[in-house]
Amino acid sequence: MSTGPAPGSSLNAARRARELDRLAQNPNVDLLVVGGGVTGAGIALDAAARGLSVVLAEKHDLAFGTSRWSSKLVHGGLRYLATGQVGIARESARERHILLSRTAPHLVRPLPMLLPLHAGVSRAQAAATRTGLLMGDVLRLSAGTPGSLLPASRGVSRRRALHLAPGLRPDGLRGGQLSFDGQLVDDARLVVGLARTAAAHGASVLTRCGAEELHGDRAVLRDGLTGAALDVRPRATVNATGVWARELAPEVRLRPSRGTHLVLAQSRLGGLRAALTIPVPGDPTRFALVLPQQDGRAYVGITDEPLDGPAPDVPPVPEHDVDFLLEVLGGVLASPPGRGDVAGAFAGLRPLLDAEKGRSADLSRRHAVLASREGVLTAVGGKLTTYRSMAEEAVDAAVERAGLRAGPCRTRRLPLVGAARPALLRGVDAPARLRARYGTEAPSVAAEADGRPGLLAPIAAGVTAAELRWAVRHEGALDEADLVERRTRASLVREDAERLKEAAGDALSTAEQA
Repeated sequence: MSTGPAPGSSLNAARRARELDRLAQNPNVDLLVVGGGVTGAGIALDAAARGLSVVLAEKHDLAFGTSRWSSKLVHGGLRYLATGQVGIARESARERHILLSRTAPHLVRPLPMLLPLHAGVSRAQAAATRTGLLMGDVLRLSAGTPGSLLPASRGVSRRRALHLAPGLRPDGLRGGQLSFDGQLVDDARLVVGLARTAAAHGASVLTRCGAEELHGDRAVLRDGLTGAALDVRPRATVNATGVWARELAPEVRLRPSRGTHLVLAQSRLGGLRAALTIPVPGDPTRFALVLPQQDGRAYVGITDEPLDGPAPDVPPVPEHDVDFLLEVLGGVLASPPGRGDVAGAFAGLRPLLDAEKGRSADLSRRHAVLASREGVLTAVGGKLTTYRSMAEEAVDAAVERAGLRAGPCRTRRLPLVGAARPALLRGVDAPARLRARYGTEAPSVAAEADGRPGLLAPIAAGVTAAELRWAVRHEGALDEADLVERRTRASLVREDAERLKEAAGDALSTAEQA
């Protein structure tokens, strides 16, 4: 099966230039969305699918900020039950179901998650977590997710626990608790899919185009490539810049927190057939996660610490975060990894609403759509799993405040480009790795090799030259960093990034010559 890119979905330098020229000639637009993360891309898609004219402006690149630094989980909100946030947990389970079954079944897969029961987990704590897992099963069923898609949780024996995670420390292990959640093959790929689907519905997606001023009916954008200013006349504007929202809406009150992950080889962890959920000693509501990835590595996270000072574009990873995660991980493994086993690390910033009290780890993950005196809407808070719900609320607010003529929200049943359920994907004639990342578009990605087998050979982290060419021609990659850091995740490990640079340069030069 080879469908090629969906009509109108291709993003590239030539399209960007055309749409900037068109906007300069006609600055009137129904909705301006500022911010190209999962929230902004989700809002752009929702609005464009309702028939509105939409401009999405992003200062850097798609998924440049928080959206590429997540745990890559599409989770049902189990942790929120532990803190009494039932509404958020219910919303998470519903949105997880929509992503798994309709929006992006090619990018989201069921993930078994094992909580090992060592001596450090008391029987009372084990009973409490078991109760929480059962409540999660109830939420799953209420969301309409069948057991054939996400199986019910259950207890497992010591032998089964060691089969799922052979690297576990066997002494003191009395079994485990197994549950299932959703995992994205790549969070940045979800954002790119949202933006391309929005483009297919007519949205203008402008990266390297930052907002300098936002007013109720006027905005000033700046082309980051030419330096040219662009006056836009939107009937409604949504600020979806996450932890940087205050730069455009100073009245918004946020308490960003930092979440760190380490990158390790799965082989160093003894091999993994399931993710690990590890209770943090001394804190019954916090857990560390070990998340196996498609490329043979695993992400270990996540910390939750308040951010002091301004939000940087790329958050650094503090040494004490690395020490903390290695210490928690070492408590359950027979052969604990050390600093020398850490292949890479990354940190992201959560745009949490300021509750004025409590730890950042305890703050609600609820979202809000706030309006300024001039009528600019700011969508903040929330989390990756619930981006669609947040986008629907933001577009509803924009339609109401500006009196826009728009159809109903369609995104509950709207698949992204390349979307197909696993049974259909298995019939797609393309390598398994490409099917998992591109869905039904995988044969078209492979066709970028143009009959040269070498362009389909893995260069680093499984990435091929054909994928890089596809990213330049159809996914809006404009420079090497776009390719190495976001269209692929090679930059998470320095050696991988170095091996990919030459092929990235070739892909960009080939596109310029075409």
